[in-house]
Amino acid sequence: MNPRTALPIHHTRKDTESHFQHEAARRHRITLTINGETATLEVPPERTLLQLIRGDLHLSGTKEGCGIGECGACTVIMDGQPINSCLVLAVEADGCDIRTVESEIVDGQISDIQQALIDFGATQCGFCTPGFVMSARALLERNPDPSREEIAEALAGNYCRCTGYEPIIDAVAAVARAAKSGGYRSPEKAGAPYVGGDTARVDGLEKVAGSAIYVHDMVLPGMLHARMKVSPHASARIVRIDTSKAEAMPGVRAVLTGRDTDLKQGLYMRDKDVVARDVVRYQGEPVAAVAADSEEIARAACEAIAIECEVREPIRTVQEALAEEANLVHENLGDYHWMQGVFFPKPGTNIAHHQKIRKGDVDQGFKEADRIFEFEFENPPVQHVAMETHTAIAIAKPGGDVELITSAQSPFTVRNLFSVTFGIPHSKIRVKVPYVGGGFGGKAGIHLEPMVYLLSKMAGGRPVKMTCTREEEFHTIPSRAGLSSHIKTGVTRDGKITALEIRYLWNAGAYADYGVNVGRAAAYSGAGPYCIDNCKLDSLVCYTNRVFGTAFRGFGHLEVMWTVERNMDLIARGLGIDPLEMRLKNVLRPGDTTITGELFTEGHGRPDLCLERVAEEIGWKEYFANLPKTRGEITDGKARGKGIALLHKAPAMPTFTSCAVVIKFNEDCSVNILVSGVDYGQGTYTALAQIAADELRIPVEQVRVTFECDTDFTPYDWQTVASRFTVMGGNATIQAAQDCLRQIRDVAAQVFRAPPEMIICENSEVWVKGREEEKLPYSKFVMGYTYPNGNSIGGPVVGRGRYIAQGLTNLDPETGQGRPALNWTYGAHGVEIEVDTETGEIEVLEIASAFDVGRVINEQQCRGQVIGGVVQGLGSALNEKFVFDPDGRFVNPTFTDYKIPTAKDIPAVMKQFFIETPHPQGPHGARGVAEHPMVSVPSVVGNALANATGVEVFQLPLDPEAVYLALKHSGDRKET
Repeated sequence: MNPRTALPIHHTRKDTESHFQHEAARRHRITLTINGETATLEVPPERTLLQLIRGDLHLSGTKEGCGIGECGACTVIMDGQPINSCLVLAVEADGCDIRTVESEIVDGQISDIQQALIDFGATQCGFCTPGFVMSARALLERNPDPSREEIAEALAGNYCRCTGYEPIIDAVAAVARAAKSGGYRSPEKAGAPYVGGDTARVDGLEKVAGSAIYVHDMVLPGMLHARMKVSPHASARIVRIDTSKAEAMPGVRAVLTGRDTDLKQGLYMRDKDVVARDVVRYQGEPVAAVAADSEEIARAACEAIAIECEVREPIRTVQEALAEEANLVHENLGDYHWMQGVFFPKPGTNIAHHQKIRKGDVDQGFKEADRIFEFEFENPPVQHVAMETHTAIAIAKPGGDVELITSAQSPFTVRNLFSVTFGIPHSKIRVKVPYVGGGFGGKAGIHLEPMVYLLSKMAGGRPVKMTCTREEEFHTIPSRAGLSSHIKTGVTRDGKITALEIRYLWNAGAYADYGVNVGRAAAYSGAGPYCIDNCKLDSLVCYTNRVFGTAFRGFGHLEVMWTVERNMDLIARGLGIDPLEMRLKNVLRPGDTTITGELFTEGHGRPDLCLERVAEEIGWKEYFANLPKTRGEITDGKARGKGIALLHKAPAMPTFTSCAVVIKFNEDCSVNILVSGVDYGQGTYTALAQIAADELRIPVEQVRVTFECDTDFTPYDWQTVASRFTVMGGNATIQAAQDCLRQIRDVAAQVFRAPPEMIICENSEVWVKGREEEKLPYSKFVMGYTYPNGNSIGGPVVGRGRYIAQGLTNLDPETGQGRPALNWTYGAHGVEIEVDTETGEIEVLEIASAFDVGRVINEQQCRGQVIGGVVQGLGSALNEKFVFDPDGRFVNPTFTDYKIPTAKDIPAVMKQFFIETPHPQGPHGARGVAEHPMVSVPSVVGNALANATGVEVFQLPLDPEAVYLALKHSGDRKET
């Protein structure tokens, strides 16, 4: 490799200026019918139909998810056929009839398909929903009576990362069935109490209608468009940057490079330049950015920037990072700021954090063991694939104020990190978060906002918007980190664990971001839901020259449970005992302590019941009894197997984590709930509405949760991560509702001349106990009560609630002892698979999942989270991974080569079961369950694969190539 090279430069054409000046002369006049109305427009030849729909016709329901026709978010119907509008040129639509999602609404009423999607809980983040509506409509128009297989086939061109597809298929099937008997009708709505029921999503209407506005859809007056230039090298020193050609281009308003700022940003460790300053640390790292009048100009300007680099040998793996004399990814690690007492970087090394757990006497435990087992496991990096890519708008206002509109999970975190980075007071920073098209942890920190702000500042304060392409989402935006694990277990002959020693090595990539906290959480959860008396665990988060890691649904637990739960099956097989019985022998029970010394109580939940429930559902005991005869048995080239796996997860958050909720009454006795925890698909706002309605004794239809979070108006929340907000926000909502009722009772006590404790509030009415005939409606009190003579008392009812994590402690730096978690959620999966031994392809036939959720707040939403999490977990299990060439170059950064599950890839049978062991600190006893369904899905599939074939695979994913090669080299097969 030439050590001195330059980033590729694609010089603009000599006629670039005349190209833009004479663009009007290149336009073509087209006429088309759009949603029943004729439109005549003049468009340049390169404009796509999607750009015309969104930019010229201002129909924002149609979304862009990839730009290459793979994801289906841009689906519209053209002359009766569903098409990806991002692949069709506008000139090709001349004379055509086009229908977008907006055409589904007639006389202000949504269509049968849209209503069914709401009724079946078939929309979560909602970004992909309009595309599904149009694909479903096209299907039913050409085939009014499709089978489930035909529905799945028709929807397979539309990606969804949230729902797991099954509710969407159910909704379309229901509409098709109903067409035979007069048309689709919604089921009757259930009344109070709402907690425990199936209240429809409070945001469902806007999402199915395509009227929910995401940052992707926003255009502000005078707004500039930004693009970034990224490094093709994983490790390099920047020698020279020449921006003169870019700056001279017409329409370019700002050019940003690392020489314009020396500020560092970061979540738990400030180790990242806003734009690469002297060193490039990963392929895809931004080295320059441009704001211009159009995205096309900004892109051309980025290509015109000349950057000369001195390429260095990259650190690719954790083994290379930890090797003696290894190059340092961060030579100045000791100079950075990090969260003291929580994270423990090792300056002079590539270790960003080292979390230790020490319990009991591991050496003695191994001496007491009858057998010792050792294994190594691997997890690759994986992308979140939220359907809305990262996007942000920044406005550098006069007087130093800043306004940020961003697709983020946590507005107050963005504000706080922005304040720390730039030294701007919090009061001068306003962060607004509208609807968010999926997150899964990838939008939890701070990403584009500082870069876009600097461009706005350089451009005189004009709004600047940057939207990542799908390729940039893979190359530049953080992903889930890779993990290498080594596990050593001492056990007795009957399967009791006497000692456990684990070493987790996290490939954190170029920057710490959430990776250090993932490593921390993985440590205190890293032994699984088992009682381990003697444990030694080391979790090392290592810098490498790869795209950096961040939070991902499950926060490191899918990765460590791949190690823990495969290990349990391997040991059970080695001992010749039932994996179910071995797990039950070691599972945590009241009176046990966790590996951090936390006492396990009745209120923690019942992992044993979760495991027993899924084992019963898949017929595990009978299956295991026959397993010695059936393992490795192949019939017609197929082998079948079953597996089980346990899981647990707790919120990973600081000890000071808190949130607040405000409830304000309106004149008609409806209420608005103001929160800053972001509902990006998980259904939190619906749960809060149910809780508030029950507490306030009003219909849930009168509860509105304000969807736009705004740090100027909505109250503080730490972050929307870790499946914590239903618990914490739910408690704060209860408190705010009780505050409202207290205010109503105080005024009513004066009106009725009775003690406040005698005042009854029920069904939006107030009366004195025993004097129900004198009842008055809430409307008499919520804005203040007025006596007949005109005197008034009270005033507008506004309730405040707050909640802070109770009893958490930092972990001891040497032993890891302490209480790291607010609550734990336990669960289990049982699965049956079929393996094609000729191709290595795995088909998941059935998966049963059970979770102890404490108390079900909304059963439909709980099921939706489980189904979506399971299918997302199957992506990690069966096909998702980053692929690198021998030089460490990332080679599959688009949907062309990186595939996620589609509607055709889901199991034929998915079952969900809920155990309800109330949690003492949960609202109505509830625990979070949004992340957990993804955890241990790869583990249970891996266990079933081993039981089906007798072949053990230690590295994810279990894709056809990996399985085929494992089978080919095993020699452990028999034909029947």
